[in-house]
Amino acid sequence: MGAFHAYDIRGVYGKDFNAEDVYRIGFYLHSVLNANRWLVGRDVRESSPEIHQQLLKGLTDAGCEVSDAGLCSTPMVYFGTARYEFEASVMITASHNPAEYNGLKISAANAVPVGYDTGLNILEQKIKEKPEPVGAPGLVIPFDFRSDYVAFMLPYKKDISNLKIVMDCSNGMSSLLVKDIFGSHPIYIFEEPDGRFPNHEPNPLDMKNIVLLQQKVQETGADLGVIYDGDADRVMFTDELGTFIPPDLLIGLLGHYFLEEKGLKGKVIQDIRTSKSVAEYLVPMGAEMKIWRVGRAYAANMLREIDGIFGGELAGHYYFKDFYYSDSGMLASILSINLFAKFKREGLSASAVVGRICKYQNSGEINFRIAEKQKAMDTVKDYFFAQASPTLFLDFDGYRVEYPDWWFNIRPSNTEPYLRLLVEAKTAALLAEKTETIQKLLSTFQS
Repeated sequence: MGAFHAYDIRGVYGKDFNAEDVYRIGFYLHSVLNANRWLVGRDVRESSPEIHQQLLKGLTDAGCEVSDAGLCSTPMVYFGTARYEFEASVMITASHNPAEYNGLKISAANAVPVGYDTGLNILEQKIKEKPEPVGAPGLVIPFDFRSDYVAFMLPYKKDISNLKIVMDCSNGMSSLLVKDIFGSHPIYIFEEPDGRFPNHEPNPLDMKNIVLLQQKVQETGADLGVIYDGDADRVMFTDELGTFIPPDLLIGLLGHYFLEEKGLKGKVIQDIRTSKSVAEYLVPMGAEMKIWRVGRAYAANMLREIDGIFGGELAGHYYFKDFYYSDSGMLASILSINLFAKFKREGLSASAVVGRICKYQNSGEINFRIAEKQKAMDTVKDYFFAQASPTLFLDFDGYRVEYPDWWFNIRPSNTEPYLRLLVEAKTAALLAEKTETIQKLLSTFQS
């Protein structure tokens, strides 16, 4: 079964995993996590009802008590797990992947992520065994806490009446919540939940999926475009020109709330791909930056371990101590929209705000289909090490190699068969030069 990954279980349903696999996952989760009280939620994908049924059967055949939240967003499940002190939880979703995909995001008590290194590896081996239900099955209890979740979010929302906003729900799970939080103020598009994702795939990082949002922002003269992914654990933005805002720069923006408005001082996490602009922007505000691995299984655990304030990733995940050290696209959108409204009152457009943060030219992630990933990464690293010693070298998620006026990260994807490259430099000319050099080095390894 090829559905077990670093962060979760995910793949094409019926190909990478099937109904029997899901039943066995449910059955053995009890023993792997030593958990009896479970919270389960699901997204709107067409395969989710069947997966939901099989998962509940597996959990209850193992004697577990399951609170069934039904349709909900992934951050709702994180919230519910911690708030109501469940021993563990599962969210049925494939997040941003196309409609034919599905998966399971598993959390332990307090919404602590369960990744491959912290339980999924054991589960992958256990499900090879045939389950043998013993004793009376556990119970399934309907559990609706949507109003509590909305009540948690609403106090964060401030006056945003000066902003014209277009909000794209991607036909995903944000649709369940946005109107309860933002009311009729935004211009909504694709706000009906539909697991076929008929308007565009629910992945805002793929630029083809934000074209309709960009058009709507331009047509309506909006100040801001907002787009959620399929399960609403991520959010991304465009400025008033329809230009996509790199998600890592929003970590810098959020500093105005946590470090300035709230007056907090402490640790802020960023992933290994995050622009140098972010640290340069936040450190003067009192942030102590911590660079860590990509993915919730690593980022949320690190934020908890260091008792950090908040953090984020290039992929549009934002983690909050206030939100049980978990990520929430909805909370991130509320706080960010508040700040864009504040800056507009001061005469600054969204593009001007981003321009204050961004001080580097960035390549964006470039993907290479390469079999010998480690050898390719070492070739690139060794080439530049031979020329000059870096000012910073990190090797815990691929390599991040920094020099005074440029840097790069090269890393193997945890979810796709790619080697990913990101380059950043002070000038466009230097960016082009270094990117071209690395691409030539990697071209000899491409399959």
